[in-house]
Formats: sequence, C-alpha cells, structure tokens
Amino acid sequence: MTLPAQMDALTQLHDGYADTQTGPNVSDLTPFLAHQTIAVPEPGAGQALIKVHLAAVNPSDIHFIKGEYGQPRVKGVPAGFEGVGEVVAGDTPFVGQRVSFFASASGAWAEYALTDSTTLVPCRPDLAEVDAAGQLVNPLTAIAMFDMVRESGADSFILNAAGSQLGKLLIALGRDHGIKPIAVVRRAAQADSLRALGAAEVIVSGDADPLEAAKSVFEMHKPLILLDAVGDQFTADLFFAMPAHARWVNYGKLSTEAPALHHLGQMIFQNKKIEGFWLTRWMKEVDPSRIPQSFAEIQDRFISGKWKTDVAGIVPLSEAMERLPDVLAQPDGKAFINPRK
Repeated sequence: MTLPAQMDALTQLHDGYADTQTGPNVSDLTPFLAHQTIAVPEPGAGQALIKVHLAAVNPSDIHFIKGEYGQPRVKGVPAGFEGVGEVVAGDTPFVGQRVSFFASASGAWAEYALTDSTTLVPCRPDLAEVDAAGQLVNPLTAIAMFDMVRESGADSFILNAAGSQLGKLLIALGRDHGIKPIAVVRRAAQADSLRALGAAEVIVSGDADPLEAAKSVFEMHKPLILLDAVGDQFTADLFFAMPAHARWVNYGKLSTEAPALHHLGQMIFQNKKIEGFWLTRWMKEVDPSRIPQSFAEIQDRFISGKWKTDVAGIVPLSEAMERLPDVLAQPDGKAFINPRK
C-alpha cells in the first residue's frame, strides 16, 4: 500500500502540564488544539501505523488536552487516546486487519495514528465501528473495576455519574452478575432509564436531602465499593455513610470542588480506604492473561446486546474544532471523530 506523505490532524498546542483542574468540559478547543496538515508518522521497531476509521472522545482526552491528565502533552502531536482502524504498516503481524488501539505515539484524532504494537486489539468482523472505537477506555475500565466489586464479596456497589457510558456498562455488569448497582445521578430524568437498565436503586443528588435517602439504601444493601468519577463533597458524604470496611475508588474528577473529609476517624476505627484507579496502571499490574480475557468478554457483550454504545454524535475531523464542543455538551451519549469525512 502506498501511503500519503501528509494527513489532517487535531494537534496539541502545548507541552507538559497546566496548573489547572477545570474538569472534562470544553466550550472552545482553540486554546488547546489546531486543525493542521502534518506528516504521516513512520513506524519504528515495535510500532504500528493505523489508518483511523473512527476515534473516540473520552473525558480523559479533554483533561489531557488541557494539561490536567497524568501524562504530559507534546506540542504538535495529534491528540486522541483510542480508536479503531486498519493497520497499514509496521512491526506487527496485524497488517491489513481492523484493530482497536491505544494511540501511544501519535494520537487517534487524525487520519493516521501511531502506537505500540502491543496495544492492538483485533476486532471481530461483527463488532460495530462505534463499539470497536470505544472498547478500550470505558469497557476495559468497567471490567477492571467490576473485578474489584466481585472481590469485595458485597451484594451491591455504588457508582456515581451513573448516566455516563461507563456508568451504564457497570450497571449492566451488576445486573448480569447479580450484584445490585446503586446509581448516583444529578438529574431525576435519568432515574427511570437506569432502573430499566438494571440499577437496584437510584439516588438523585439534586433531590431534597439525598444523603438521608442514601443512608436508608445503604442500611438495606450494605455496599462496600464506591466507584467515583466525580470527587465532590456529596461523594465524600456518601463514603462516610457507608458500612465499615468500605472502599472509595476514585477514577475521575468531574467536579472542580475539593471535598472536605469530616470523619477521618473512620479510616482508623472502621478500616475504610480511599484509593485511586488508573487504567494504565491496572494494565501493567494485573495478571497479563486478564487483558485478552477482558477484550473477548467486551466484544461478546457488545455483539450479544448486553452492552450498547449510546452515540451523542459523530463529527467529521474537518469540522471537529467547531462542532465537537456542542456534541460533548450533550448530557448522555459518547462523541466520536471520523477522520474519513
């Protein structure tokens, strides 16, 4: 295959980190990205070049382009952590195959992405493009965190931001494994759909006295794991209302509010724990056999209909600078970038 010398891409305007923590919301991409024509990257040893079919947009991507994520930006390099496409060159046996990938060297918000060959995940032919483009960050996180839930031995668990794509994946896992999900959301309008999906209880943080409602739920179900994407004061209050031996697992910061920890004595006398979860670290520490097992389960769940990708919008790469913020502002569903349009 003859490859072009240049490609369209959304490239980063800054290096390193920023001294901000503004959350995964963005109304204007121009302070962080530029739509440019740049050279197609060349794969080196252990790398694969992928012609991108579709790229996902996750909250971690927005934190990253703002300099608020756990790895530094590189000026002039395309952004975008994950996508799906065809391997067109490189040090890999998957040349010519459709794969999902983490873009470790040159990002997925471009016509071509460059990555470590070990990150490639071959896709079943019946896996839809939107599912393949987003099967790594959210689904693999859901599998990893649900392993924690099962290991806790509890009959229930709590998750906030439960109306998100990741939240819905976790609710479905709880439903299918007989472990009751207790969903926390901001809007009452989300409650019925989450109950229909499998949530045993829904706590609406915007209701009158939601903490008292939560305490009643906890008395009945006794959850031991709190999966937290928000990191606000209500999350802290929920944690301190949970039973002894509870674990607060934070994996995101949707809130810019810093919670006060009013009952630290519970950490001593009730053996409660606060910890962080980062998928990158989990992939390095978990038994290596768990990762291919997880991807087989992920693809089966999407193809069988146990999971579905709710799509907020698919934006052409050429229009992403203008249109992507509006798609990201929608309350439910996942955004994608299509480099082929």
